[in-house]
Amino acid sequence: MPNCSDNSYLSDVCLLLRCHGEQLYLSSQVLPVLNELERPGAVPDGQLGAALAYLELLWIDASRRAAETEAALATLLRGQERQLHAQACRYHAAVHAQRQAIARRVAARLTARPRCAGSSAGREHAAS
Repeated sequence: MPNCSDNSYLSDVCLLLRCHGEQLYLSSQVLPVLNELERPGAVPDGQLGAALAYLELLWIDASRRAAETEAALATLLRGQERQLHAQACRYHAAVHAQRQAIARRVAARLTARPRCAGSSAGREHAAS
């Protein structure tokens, strides 16, 4: 059993926790909103601007979490070989791939043209 006070495990565990937190946020917060926005007719035109603004706020927070995950990876990679190094790096790779796939979908949704003239007014309202 590893000694939890041993600093050799801190960067491994930190990366594992950051990856887990980021993956959980992407799956439970970002994806449900993104999935709804991608489903035709799921969001009424009058609410589209607000929904896109909410997605943008979620994505800003997701990006902050991604930066923290990447910083934890950099810390791990600067250190010596660790017990959990391989597992932490594999988990990071999986979360990184998920993040990239979601990023493409978010970018497509946030840069898409409004469905009709009425939805552009909703977007302006949500931005103010």
